[in-house]
Parts: sequence; C-alpha cells; structure tokens
Amino acid sequence: MADPTEPTPPPALEPGTLWSRVRERSIHALGTGALAPIETRAETIRQAGIPFSIRVVSSLRRKDEARESDRRGRPNPFFPPDPDLLVGELTPTHRAVLNRFPVLAHHLLIVTRRPEPQGRPLGRSDFDATARCLAGVDGLVFYNSGPEAGASQPHRHLQLVPFPVGNGPEPTPIERALAPVLADPGRSTLPAYDLVHAAAPLPATAWQADEPVRRAAEAMALAYRALAGALGLRLGPHGVSSPYNLLVTRGWMMLVLRGRERFDGVSVNALGFAGSLLVRDEAGLETVRRHGPLAVLRGVAAATEEAAP
Repeated sequence: MADPTEPTPPPALEPGTLWSRVRERSIHALGTGALAPIETRAETIRQAGIPFSIRVVSSLRRKDEARESDRRGRPNPFFPPDPDLLVGELTPTHRAVLNRFPVLAHHLLIVTRRPEPQGRPLGRSDFDATARCLAGVDGLVFYNSGPEAGASQPHRHLQLVPFPVGNGPEPTPIERALAPVLADPGRSTLPAYDLVHAAAPLPATAWQADEPVRRAAEAMALAYRALAGALGLRLGPHGVSSPYNLLVTRGWMMLVLRGRERFDGVSVNALGFAGSLLVRDEAGLETVRRHGPLAVLRGVAAATEEAAP
C-alpha cells in the first residue's frame, strides 16, 4: 500500500536532465507562489585577498512566518515535500527539491526520501546523490551537520547552488585562496584561514572515467573520511564528535569544524566558509565590517582544543 504521507513521485531524473528540470520547476513554483526568493543586496568586503560576498536581506518576514506555521502544523517540510517544489528522484534514497526561500537562484536541496538525522555521518548514498547533482549542475554542494553548523532542519539534506556563488566571475570567492591546496598535495589548509579546517582536491579523472558519477561518489566518500580523520572528527554510527560544515565541488572538498552557530548576532552556515555570508539587516552588515569576515568565521569555528580527538 502506498504511503499516504508521500506525494506521487515524479519519474526518476534521466542523466543530463537535472538542470533543465530545475529551471522548469523554478518557473512553475514561482507561478504558484510555492517558491518565494529572498531579496538581497550584495556587497563585497575584501580581506586577505578574498573578495567576501556579503548579502543583506531586505526582509525575512515571510520566511519567519512560514517557519512558525510549519512548527504548528507541518514540522517536517521535506516529508513529504511540497509537490510544486519537487524536482525529481535522484537515486533510490534521495530526491531533489527546490529551496522554498532561496537567496541564490536555482538553490537545490538534496533530501533523503525518508527521514534521516542531519547529525549522523554522511554515507555513500549521500555522495551518490551529490555526484549525480554535480554531474548535472556545475556548482557548490554544502552541508550543515546540525544547528551549531547552521542547519535549520533535522531531516538529512545537502544543498547545491550553481556557480558563481559570490559577486564576481570566479566560481567561489575563495578560489584563489584554495589554489595552494589544489597545487600542493602536501598542503591541506588555506593560508588565510586561521581555523580548524582541511581541504583536498578531488581527482578530475573521476569525471572522465567510465561511470563518472559512481567514480566521483567513491572519491568524495574517501576524501570525506580522510579529511575527518585529519581533523580528529569521529564519525560514529549515531553521530559525530563535533558539528561541522562540508563544501564539495567537482574539483575539491573542504571540511570545517564548528563551535557555535553565530558570532555577535551573525549566523553562519557552510556558505560562509566559501566566502559568502548572509546577514539579516544593516546591523549585521556593520558587524561584519567592524570585525572583518575572517573574524566572523573564526568566531563560529571550533577552537583548536575543542577539535582534539
């Protein structure tokens, strides 16, 4: 018997159709009102050679109201997802859903079909879905492991935003800062980042091989375990030893350990470590200007002693 909480699933997404399906579904959802983009204005603050993108929200009233309504009547917006926002089935375990309140256009959620905890370690099925998305959309996948890392929902979900993520033409604001890591296999940290993190290149050969999605997923899963081990992050069957953020592209992966969700009122999720911060108002923008983006990131990252295994 069909599960009454599940919508009628759309057909599985065929290879090469994800991007067109995302655009088509975005137009549909805008027309129905299911998709409500958050208006922002962008400002660039340069520090340590990184052109940080700071987006100032014009209003979060609709999002706040919707969250309060969800808490009262529909605590899990992903089970089932809004049919107007449902893009399609990625794998037997994951589906693609549009972010209801995107700041960046075509913001996609990679959601488990059944409720899974956000705080448990990522598994091979998560990377299978991630690789399938990156094969169809060249962008940045990011993951917030729990509330302290910026997650607003406990149901397992990764997120994807197409490039560019910042205000400039480069894929992300941290591309140049990442260059030493990508060029030197012996280096795993960004010189500008004085915080507990590790980064690594992902093999381009994975995307050029037979069965590229499978090969890329294998490489991602291996890199995730290696970075976690390098930082002393224990990945247990029931949870992890520290909240963290994960960033993944076709070419690299970065993992950052977290200590807290916000710094001086500014909330930070994984996108912050890619060089893109979102603030709720002018006061938040002034906080980032006064302290500098790197101080904000250091303020939410784990302290060195917190990260020790």
